[in-house]
Amino acid sequence: MRVVVLGAGSWGTALTILLARNGHDVVLAGRDSEELAHMRDRRENLRYLPGFAIPAGVDFLDMAEVVGRFDLSVVAVPSASVRSVLTSTLGEHPNLLLATKGLEPISGKLIMEVAREVLPESKIAVISGPNLAVEIVRGIPTAAVVASDDDELADCARIAFGCRSFRVYTSEDVIGIELAGALKNVLAMAAGMSDGLGFGDNTKGALLARGLKEMIALGLAMGAKMETFLGVAGVGDLFATASSNLSRNYRMGKMLASGTALAEAQQKLGQVAEGVSTSEAVIALALRKGIQLPVFEMIDRVVRGSLQPLEAVGRLMERTTREEGIADLTRER
Repeated sequence: MRVVVLGAGSWGTALTILLARNGHDVVLAGRDSEELAHMRDRRENLRYLPGFAIPAGVDFLDMAEVVGRFDLSVVAVPSASVRSVLTSTLGEHPNLLLATKGLEPISGKLIMEVAREVLPESKIAVISGPNLAVEIVRGIPTAAVVASDDDELADCARIAFGCRSFRVYTSEDVIGIELAGALKNVLAMAAGMSDGLGFGDNTKGALLARGLKEMIALGLAMGAKMETFLGVAGVGDLFATASSNLSRNYRMGKMLASGTALAEAQQKLGQVAEGVSTSEAVIALALRKGIQLPVFEMIDRVVRGSLQPLEAVGRLMERTTREEGIADLTRER
């Protein structure tokens, strides 16, 4: 296949390497011409994914130079950039695969909603799963799920990415796959905060379990399927992202728990932690759907600096308990 990957960060580079190893004709498109030139010369992304060779057949282009028609266009830019990238890229994108894991800041829209607004004629699929970039390029076995309401596109993406180290399932639950990929980043920050505060595995287990309940409640309210959140793209991705130092969001949470200010933590991280913007967007989304998300609310307040981490923990622990379930989140206070 002829594939273009929009986004030359660690995630986009990892997907490019995977696709090229699978024998596809791949173009990696970014916005920093100087950085792209270095990657072309060195065959390596020294800034975001050092130590891994980019196969010789991969070409590099500036976003503005992407023209022509591709069999598959993979979107791997931060959620805040998806709208502008799809608006400004000149190439034809009849088949879009959204690999961005987040919600559009401020609007709280799913990335597929953004894509449909910008490119209404395109077919759209989303991909998500426990897919840490470094482990993918190391060839460590993992899995992902591609969801689309177009079976042909879902199968196209499955074939493009599937190999001995990357198992790809398909689904029709586009909303569930997208929400799971976006919301687990927020919970991964919470897991980092918990570890950063010196709490134990009991704390983190309870925190993630309640957070997963909230993910499911919001997903059901938006028409997603519960089984999606219990599968590879749900708990699978959550477990990986909330327990690994390779996870940007987990590291962000640890830094915030240590008292590092958000701006300083972002500078130290050097990459986008999607959970930061998603934590705010998901609260607005939940309000529109009438769903109470106390765990997500406390995480967002810590991220925004209106609560200290220990104070947020105290507020969660002091809440009145009810029968555990999903329905109670529509009325919890």
